Amino acid sequence: MKIIVWHNIMWSRYKATVFSALQAICLQRHTALQIFQIAETANQRTGLSPTDTSWHKYPYELLFKGSYESIPKLSLFWTIARKTWTDDADITVLAGYDRPEYWLQAIILLWRRKPFACFCDSTVFDNEQKLFTGLLKRLFFRWCSGIFCYGARAAEYVKLYGASQDKIIHRCQAAALYEGYSPEVALKRRFELFDPLAPARFVYVGRFSKEKSIDQLLLAFDRVRATLPAAQLVLVGSGPEEARLRLLCDQMDLNNHVQFAGAKHGTALFEEYLRSTALVLPSFSEPWGLVVNEALSHACPVIVSDRCGCVPELVIDGKTGFAFSWGDINDLETKMYALATADHATRFSRMCLEQIAPFTPENAARSILDGAIVLAARHKPELIMQ
Repeated sequence: MKIIVWHNIMWSRYKATVFSALQAICLQRHTALQIFQIAETANQRTGLSPTDTSWHKYPYELLFKGSYESIPKLSLFWTIARKTWTDDADITVLAGYDRPEYWLQAIILLWRRKPFACFCDSTVFDNEQKLFTGLLKRLFFRWCSGIFCYGARAAEYVKLYGASQDKIIHRCQAAALYEGYSPEVALKRRFELFDPLAPARFVYVGRFSKEKSIDQLLLAFDRVRATLPAAQLVLVGSGPEEARLRLLCDQMDLNNHVQFAGAKHGTALFEEYLRSTALVLPSFSEPWGLVVNEALSHACPVIVSDRCGCVPELVIDGKTGFAFSWGDINDLETKMYALATADHATRFSRMCLEQIAPFTPENAARSILDGAIVLAARHKPELIMQ
């Protein structure tokens, strides 16, 4: 059996860990795997961390260097069409459904009568749902043999557009941590670096962009400081909203309490989680929120907007942290204050690690392979006997 998987950018370290785990399992099951990476990175990711090829321990072909946005359209369509036309896989998994090139691939595979699936991490909270685009989604999902959904909310989304239950394959999201990571070591480091008696320290990690609603975090943090004047907020990342956010901090007299830490990755990033009272993710739109996986993996509680895709699976109120109602500054302030004054930091840390334990690259990879085998066998029943 052979599986071909398409992915948009190599930058994604978490996908690299999942694909590397997928390759290891495929070797055990005598299954051939080929990954096509369309581009190295995307414009919105260039300021966060570099593309590190050492994470990619699987057979891949990079089609274009540089950012996705810089690829000439005709070259992109021609290259992808040519690769899809010569596709010899038993099942092909497309990177998504929302770009013209994915539609081109779907049409070619339909013409060739080859089964294909797609990845979907969208939720109803991402964008306003519109009639015309909704009809197109219904058509695409009808064409697919299966849809790999990242969590319950993605599954609800594809059902909204007509996908039947037998097409939906649930898969988990897994963070890219580091070689040798273990929950035991993470908990030990948490107890070494986090001081529950020190002033509250909140951290945000991600792009500085409008949909992340960092301005709401600043407003809530300012209110927290009314009762906890020594509290600190660390903003890790970069992006187009940085200048506006710095101005807002200046206007609110928060410059001595809010640190713009720049982009971080690897050990420097993980230590931010280990030292912090909580990660706060206030996004208006967030298909999943892998920083939540990272924080929980380092025994750091989370405070997450109820619009984020990971909430049903990872955010258990009073155990791994809290979800708050997006746009409700009072609710966000209340949840931040609750964690800042909690006297059971050890219990929170242990429950964070327990909740995130199943969300590993190996489990994510296994869900892809098992789903691919089922979908391919529907087209070629003899494959199930191999």
